[in-house]
Amino acid sequence: MSGLSVTLQAWPAETAFGGMAPAALDFDAELMVRVREGDDTSFAILLERHRDTVVRCVHRTIQNRAIAEELAQETFLRVYRSRATYQPTAKFKTWMLRIATNLALNWLRDSRKERGQASLDEEVLDRLERQVADRRPTREQELLKDVKLREVRRAVEALPPKQRLAVLLHKYEGLDYGRIAEALGCTEAAVKSLMFRAYESLRARLTRAA
Repeated sequence: MSGLSVTLQAWPAETAFGGMAPAALDFDAELMVRVREGDDTSFAILLERHRDTVVRCVHRTIQNRAIAEELAQETFLRVYRSRATYQPTAKFKTWMLRIATNLALNWLRDSRKERGQASLDEEVLDRLERQVADRRPTREQELLKDVKLREVRRAVEALPPKQRLAVLLHKYEGLDYGRIAEALGCTEAAVKSLMFRAYESLRARLTRAA
């Protein structure tokens, strides 16, 4: 890692960023600008930093691990191919996730395969569970934990793709509505509508299951 640090520190600030002070960019954007200038080492760092995030995000959207790995590879291939025209006007992670989510949604539209073979991370389920809790007493929550987790899992996986993706980006990746809008290529108002409809569907489904 020390060798990478030396490489990054040695890059001339003004020549690397076209006169833009490095402080004005986040670290990932700095790396991508260096990729644009021909530094493949910086691309390797971006790949190492974000590959798991992309795989996780796509996996939870399409529910197919093997395809998620392929789409993650395609995401970074497109990132690299876009290096010459890259402009750090948006946060790199948001830009990257927009590429990944578009690929995932396109795959869902084009695919007729059964999905749902993979489960959502329990951390996500716990957070979603708090959003759609059925208000059972605490002692019953402990006894029925496994049942409730399965109910939430099925409810989330049953959401339409864009609603499911909006929920996952917000609850797991920690993106605010503005960033989700950029990632999905829609307005912030549209994201709010997606989130509202998603949680209404989750509440209704879990209430029926109670």
